Amino acid sequence: MNEVLKVIAERYTCRDYKDQMPRDEMLDAIAQAAIEAPSGMNRQAWRVIIVQDQQLIEDLAAEGMAYMQSLEDKSMYNRIIERGGKLFYGAPCMIVVPIDPKQYGPALIDCGILCQNIVLAATSLGLASTMCGLTGTAFASGKRSQEFAKRLGFPEGYAFGCSVLLGYANSKKLPHVPDKDKIIYIK
Repeated sequence: MNEVLKVIAERYTCRDYKDQMPRDEMLDAIAQAAIEAPSGMNRQAWRVIIVQDQQLIEDLAAEGMAYMQSLEDKSMYNRIIERGGKLFYGAPCMIVVPIDPKQYGPALIDCGILCQNIVLAATSLGLASTMCGLTGTAFASGKRSQEFAKRLGFPEGYAFGCSVLLGYANSKKLPHVPDKDKIIYIK
């Protein structure tokens, strides 16, 4: 199997991180892989923000948990509580990807492609990762969304797109089992 396909097959979602920051060289390489992602019409309607500030990560997590707890449907909140109560699973680092909402549809697709580059690059470097849309819950209530956008350095008018948690795994787990029934050939 070639190296790219091997990395794709090995990637899994980590939910238990060590308290150890990845080296700057690794984060630089991952950020470079992110910005090498294609985008529709080369608009690049995203930014790549590497967050190592533990207080900011904790503040985002606390706001996100408070928002989920306030919802009538507590299923998301309960699932996080069942998994140890940490929205970001103890990840020491995250990459936040804000997008230009004026180009929402294409920008959101491009954001997904960019985040896939991040998780594959992280896996290839021996880091664990989690694609984490739940960071968006910190922006959902609107109470602190402007504050977080400012603290994260979002360009004017940009909104949360997605994030990726990064770090070293406490324990490795197997990737999900691919469901080959999802593949359809039309000839």
